[in-house]
Amino acid sequence: MEQEWKSLSIERFKKKCHKYQLIILDEMGYVPFSKTGSELLFQLISDWYETKSIIITSNLEFSQWNKVFIDPRLTAALVDRLIHHAHIVSFTGESYRLKNALSNN
Repeated sequence: MEQEWKSLSIERFKKKCHKYQLIILDEMGYVPFSKTGSELLFQLISDWYETKSIIITSNLEFSQWNKVFIDPRLTAALVDRLIHHAHIVSFTGESYRLKNALSNN
């Protein structure tokens, strides 16, 4: 996302994203965001707030997102917007990939 933003102006990037009704962010937090990436995502989430559907997958609990986005205040504001009208689905248990791999050995 940050690379795409660097190749376009921020307004052109937002306009490009505006045409989508559903935004999917998979494995949020798997790789930490840079300061610029965190700020960009916050701008986008703020723009999309209450206008778009957003699906996020992550292995991290919200309390661990500070490690991903660096700035605790930005993280709190981001999480606040994301969970306001959210349906949060939490899964527990073994990884099915690990379980499958172990059963094949």
